[in-house]
Amino acid sequence: MISLSLNLTRVVGIRGAARTLQVFFQWLGVAQDLPSRTSIRNWLQRLGIDELKQPADSNESLVIMVDHSNQIGSEKVMLALGVNAAAMPEPGKALRHEDVRVLEIKPGDSWKTTDMEREYEALADRHGTPRAVLVDGAVELRDGAKCLENRGEDTIVIREFKHYATNVVKSLIGKDERFKEVGAKIGSTRSSIQQTELAHLTPPSPKQKARFMNLSSTLLWLSIILWLLRNPRAKGRAGIRDERMEEKLGWVEDYADEIAVGQECQEVVWASVTFINEQGLFKGASLELRAAIGKELKHGTSKELAQRLIDFVAESEKPLREAERLPMSTEILESVFGLYKQLERQQSKSGFTSLLACLPALLKPTTPERVMQGFTRTLAKDVAAWTQEHFPSTVTSRRHAVYAEYRSALKRATAEMVAL
Repeated sequence: MISLSLNLTRVVGIRGAARTLQVFFQWLGVAQDLPSRTSIRNWLQRLGIDELKQPADSNESLVIMVDHSNQIGSEKVMLALGVNAAAMPEPGKALRHEDVRVLEIKPGDSWKTTDMEREYEALADRHGTPRAVLVDGAVELRDGAKCLENRGEDTIVIREFKHYATNVVKSLIGKDERFKEVGAKIGSTRSSIQQTELAHLTPPSPKQKARFMNLSSTLLWLSIILWLLRNPRAKGRAGIRDERMEEKLGWVEDYADEIAVGQECQEVVWASVTFINEQGLFKGASLELRAAIGKELKHGTSKELAQRLIDFVAESEKPLREAERLPMSTEILESVFGLYKQLERQQSKSGFTSLLACLPALLKPTTPERVMQGFTRTLAKDVAAWTQEHFPSTVTSRRHAVYAEYRSALKRATAEMVAL
């Protein structure tokens, strides 16, 4: 029952799992005491904390991925994942949740370089000095990892590929005045047509911190509008007068050249990201990346983008040993953060809570054997201790305290007025 409840939770969330069990057993006509959402949450926390306590295999070639996430307020959560480079999926397959494990998950208000040095040292003490640390361009993550070089090992720091590609695209396209004009026109167009007969042609809304998703969706929308402008009989224009189409969307035609450049840059990025996700970093990766991108690029901007990405991989592969293959993408880490966001749902507006303890148990299905082992080692009191250490107070608890303080003050004031 416990393993069933936790596996359901991975798919439909804690409340959803409790309700699903009720519906299922009612349908079966079986009288059965069923777990509440509180019980399911406690079980998941116990297994999650037990996962955090497990030591690394002394024979594994450990690669640590680290990043921070923020929801509300100044508090950020540090998430560190461990990958055994010796047991990565075969070339052509990207990392999956079951290929990684959570080494540490910790909230904090300060994550400077010195803070990260402390965390890296603690991870190395618990799990052994890693072969590599994979981080994005954040200075505190990158510089903090340099402390591991003082342990007399051959640890290397790898910069994440997609973050680097983002910065290159921004330097080549993001600062271009013509592309800036497109962004401004898209914003005004969205406002002017979203409640008209052209509503189905409304530009996509920008997503915060979405990296290539904004560029990809924007270029797709521009390409569709350009095609519609050049094909007056297209079904997508049904019910729209030519004058209205030209008035509201005709400006896209003026940026046809920029759209072509952007599309080719997008193709370079996606080909490169797919290659790195599926192949990883190894000796000769830069040469294979060049082949994956291809030689049929037409525009100077996309050619420069491709060359800078290839040069970046060539420089990154230099410290690697022969026949060694390491991850160079943290997409799996972002996906793990996504598992937590899916679990907490609307509670994300209230900031991080002890629900974080559940995260390590979400990466793979739970078996009855795993439940018995985990519950033997980790008790409910361990969950309470972990919660007290990491969440002595939360945004929600502080919010409730403010409301309670206000009501109490209002009650006293009312009582004093009545007394007078």
